[in-house]
Amino acid sequence: MTLLKQPLAAIGIALLGAVASFDGNPASARSPSLPATAPLPEALRRDMGEITPAPPETPAPADVPLPQTRPDAAPDKAVKEQEGRKPFQGPELPPDWKKPAATKPFSDPRSGISPAEKMPAEETACRERLKTLGAEFEEAKAKHDDVLGCSLPYPLMLKKLGQAVEVTPDVELDCAMAETMSRFVKDVVAPAAKAELGQELKSISQASGYVCRPRNGSSKLSEHAFGNALDIAAFTLADGTSVEIGKTSSPPQAKLIDLIRKAACGPFKTVLGPGSDVDHALHLHLDLAPRKNGGTFCQ
Repeated sequence: MTLLKQPLAAIGIALLGAVASFDGNPASARSPSLPATAPLPEALRRDMGEITPAPPETPAPADVPLPQTRPDAAPDKAVKEQEGRKPFQGPELPPDWKKPAATKPFSDPRSGISPAEKMPAEETACRERLKTLGAEFEEAKAKHDDVLGCSLPYPLMLKKLGQAVEVTPDVELDCAMAETMSRFVKDVVAPAAKAELGQELKSISQASGYVCRPRNGSSKLSEHAFGNALDIAAFTLADGTSVEIGKTSSPPQAKLIDLIRKAACGPFKTVLGPGSDVDHALHLHLDLAPRKNGGTFCQ
């Protein structure tokens, strides 16, 4: 009994101490450490003038479209359309437009030659030699074709191959070809006509001089495209006799043609005529085609 009274007495003493400390005043009660004053709400502080109210947000212009929500199936379709779209390449081309063929460099270096402001010395010298041979000629306008590559920068119109031998009709040639032909007529053709037929040579009928074209059946340019070839259809004698290439039935005339044809292989680099091919059945083709090591091609 005594043992129970001692704990109860201790509890009673503790309770009396708590009541004494309370002292009947709520403010004197012990509590956790708190700030002296609680913060005021922001709306109240604005009313008291402690906070400057923020300016109202500017509404978006009425004419700016707002993004719209896409339907669920739209993204996949839009992505596919975007992937299949080509970059912008300018205005639409006409339906009949075709891509131009690639420009290939000309295989013949002569195609790129244009006339200089001053005539080269070799061209001037060639003309002086022509005059010495008795040839008659006029200067002609330069020829040049950017598409095919034909070029004749210093042409002349040949009228006579010597003092007594005309060319009918006048023929446009490069000076080197005109000089070679004039010399060949003087040294070979005129003397042969006198020796074989007893007549002076009056004129030569030409079938082709400068012509801008490729070879027959080929894409390679003809020597005619450079004024470097002459086709002879007939020789006319002083008495009016016409010795026609590929048509004569006279043995003496045929002999004269054969003699001229053989003698031409050397002074000229290409000699073709009846029997060579169908294209040369009715004329002699003579040219100064540049060949390796100065070679010739005669048929």
